[in-house]
Amino acid sequence: MQRLLFPFTLAELGEHFSLDDALRFGTLPPLLGLNDSEKQDTLKAYTETYLREEVQMEGYVRNLGGFYRFLEMAASASGELLNFSNIARECHLPIRTVQSYYEILEDTLIGFRLQPWLKSERKRMVAHPKFYFFDTGVTNAVNRRLAAPPDPRLTGRLFEQFIVLELHRYLNYARSETRIFFWRTNTGAEVDLILERHGKLTGAYEIKSATEVSGNDFSGLRAFRNDNPGVSPAIVYRGTQAYRTDGIRVIPWKTFLDEARQDGVATDPASPESPVL
Repeated sequence: MQRLLFPFTLAELGEHFSLDDALRFGTLPPLLGLNDSEKQDTLKAYTETYLREEVQMEGYVRNLGGFYRFLEMAASASGELLNFSNIARECHLPIRTVQSYYEILEDTLIGFRLQPWLKSERKRMVAHPKFYFFDTGVTNAVNRRLAAPPDPRLTGRLFEQFIVLELHRYLNYARSETRIFFWRTNTGAEVDLILERHGKLTGAYEIKSATEVSGNDFSGLRAFRNDNPGVSPAIVYRGTQAYRTDGIRVIPWKTFLDEARQDGVATDPASPESPVL
């Protein structure tokens, strides 16, 4: 059976982990113990020698200039709905070429698709997925965003990417049969993470990088709960207190990831073991 190795997880780094560093530089093993300048140099070298040159040397890509443009666009759109037409237009490439480039990124484990959750398996196959790069630092390196900490808008996107990546790694290492999705309606209501195991929904999580949550942060979860009343939703945020409001659990990000690591899947927020303060 094929086993995959990922960048370091929170659990593996332990006391060496810093969330701010993880959002800016990622958690690739060669970065451990380096200062900020050295981390920047290492990530820049990685994106130049592997993501660009080695992909070409292996014969995956012939149009290197087009691939450069695509790679930057794909990194800047990491975590967004995948729209081949828009990216092809921005990169001045055929749609089929863009599709093949995304396949290369998946085949070389540079990223993965997160499919939308729909009740119909058939509809899932044709709906727009999201695409996540495998490391936040690599995402920033490709987009030349390493020189300074990310601004608040980018922090929110990187925090979501970090949480999704951590869960993806934990589930893979645990050989869990839990699958992760996202949920989005035609009207724009969205939930960042939906967990499904053996055809049964086990969790719905909205990811927020703020240290406090407001009323608007609950709207997507409420919409999902209305359509799926058997699933209790939760918000994962950067605060330190766990509590419930309107039947929705609000949990610190470390609590969520600890549960995911210990159980091999994220604990159902409706379970008795979930703390309520």
